[in-house]
Amino acid sequence: SRSYCVRIEFAFQENEIKLLTAEIERLKNFGCLGVSPSLEGLRDENTKLKYRLNFLKKSLQEERSKSTKSMININSCLQEIFGAAIQAAYPDLENPPLVVTPSQQPKFGDYQCNSAMGISQILLKTREQKVIPREIADKIVKNIPANECIEKVEIAGPGFINVHLRKDFVSKQLSSLLINGVQPPPIAKRKKVVVDFSSPNIAKEMHVGHLRSTIIGESMCRLFEFAGYDVLRLNHLGDWGTQFGMLIAHLQDKFPDYLTVSPPIGDLQAFYKESKRRFDTEEEFKKRAYQCVVLLQSRNPDFIKAWNLICDVSRREFQKIYNCLDVTIIERGESFYHEMMKDIVKEFEDKGFVQVDDGRKIVFVPGFPVPLTIMKSDGGYTYDTSDLAALKHRLYEEKGDILIYVVDSGQSVHFQTIFAAGQMIGWYDPKVTRVAHAAFGVVLGEDKKKFKTRSGDTVRLIDLLEEGLKRAMDKLKDKERDKVVLTPEELKAAQTSVAFGCIKYADLSHNRLNDYVFSFDKMLDDRGNTAAYLLYAFTRIRAIARLANIDEQMLRKAAREEVLVLDHEKEWKLGKCILRFPEILQKILDDLLLHTLCDYLYELATTFTEFYDSCYCVEKDRQTGQIVKVNMWRLLLCEATATVMAKGFDILGIKPVQRM
Repeated sequence: SRSYCVRIEFAFQENEIKLLTAEIERLKNFGCLGVSPSLEGLRDENTKLKYRLNFLKKSLQEERSKSTKSMININSCLQEIFGAAIQAAYPDLENPPLVVTPSQQPKFGDYQCNSAMGISQILLKTREQKVIPREIADKIVKNIPANECIEKVEIAGPGFINVHLRKDFVSKQLSSLLINGVQPPPIAKRKKVVVDFSSPNIAKEMHVGHLRSTIIGESMCRLFEFAGYDVLRLNHLGDWGTQFGMLIAHLQDKFPDYLTVSPPIGDLQAFYKESKRRFDTEEEFKKRAYQCVVLLQSRNPDFIKAWNLICDVSRREFQKIYNCLDVTIIERGESFYHEMMKDIVKEFEDKGFVQVDDGRKIVFVPGFPVPLTIMKSDGGYTYDTSDLAALKHRLYEEKGDILIYVVDSGQSVHFQTIFAAGQMIGWYDPKVTRVAHAAFGVVLGEDKKKFKTRSGDTVRLIDLLEEGLKRAMDKLKDKERDKVVLTPEELKAAQTSVAFGCIKYADLSHNRLNDYVFSFDKMLDDRGNTAAYLLYAFTRIRAIARLANIDEQMLRKAAREEVLVLDHEKEWKLGKCILRFPEILQKILDDLLLHTLCDYLYELATTFTEFYDSCYCVEKDRQTGQIVKVNMWRLLLCEATATVMAKGFDILGIKPVQRM
């Protein structure tokens, strides 16, 4: 019943609602409503019908209450409308193409339905009927159901259906946005989403390679949370394995009293390099390192303490990065899954998938030439084993409906094999559970090679963030913001906002599948599609009402009382652009490509600039500079723009400031 209510609401099936209301009223007249809230023990069909209608009425009211506060995905609404029209026009056609997109030019309306051409092809192939697309478009148009959003439709060219929205509908949606805030459209089911991202290695510093996974993963989590999903953010740390043998052996030599006195390991990276050098050059040390691994894996308390000491040093360093980038994440490293790996191997053995090759236990997955190694010849486990254990735990224990792995493209074949193995053994059905590898390219230097320091070392992430802070402050001082414009506190807030916002946006504004060139000069440029430009634009928009002496309370009052007039072409263009926000977010939920949101925010900012240059929001006397008129509906358009931009920034993990 609940999903049926949503379908009615968004398809605008007013006749069905009227019939339901009439039926409820009829039952009321017979004194049939107001029954027990349980179907158990109901004696006759009439009473059951009374209950169901009562429940349906209540559910419909709840869904309407939600939907009136939520932003409407106009594209989805039009798809519902045209889907119903196509179904009515061609009831025997299975899965007809449904293509609704925003129009690229105003002369072609606001949206276009381009399904007629596809239907024409299907009729030709399946029924050998040659019907020109324009005739199909005409038939679709004649079957469009009554709705509240379409003003008119026109058939153009070979069969494009141009859709013009009603201005009162757009105005009403903008008013709802201003009154209720940016609320996402309701989802049918609150699914659980597990996102695996960041994932640095213990005893190694986070470097620029971890930047993309951390930023992209955090933003994806924010998007799914905003959309109403239950999100679990996991940090799959490299906190287990043979490398800990050499680290513990080196710890014992360098800090023999580590069990009673906390060792002052200042530079863990240097500590790791020292232990690696000894492992490679000292045979006796190497043997002892292997013994340490065995004792660690057998859970010897002294070795567990040494392991925890090393992990804690890394955790503190990682947390500094996460604090700078405003990242929230739960640690669940490889060690968490260690005890599960034995059962994973046994399960694959019991189902006959394991082959033995030179002492190794391997699993061939159909379609993949390289097998998974689930146990080494010495009895140890591998990354393959821990990733299979993690996959099963997330499916069975966490009960994830959607699993997303934000890991670099170099791991694509590995994850495709892991996921295929999970399907092969029957852990999940891809038609029911979505398991995705959100792959990304590498960060390049301005020489188009892998981003390195001048000495050829990998760039430390903490150094990169500190350099960003320095450059952001230099930029602000170049513009003399430190002299008269901002207080010291505002200057510090602007520095942090620009520095970290620009680093995040430079990453997220590129298609994650591609490599991108890291350039502070480009990302701090306040022209073009950069965070610096958008942050400046946002503060300017917020300042318009403030400089007109209009406070938040006055704006809220106006939102309830004023009708947003959209007569000027730039007002109309801006209003429609604002309302595309939900469909932009839905596209990203589908394809996990966040640069679409960055492109939209840039389009919104430039569309606002066109509006502001053409439409006076506040009119002043040219001689005295005194305000003579405030066009409140235009100030409300400013506020709606800023509200959507603020939510977009929040999803991207960018913190705007009120003054810059």
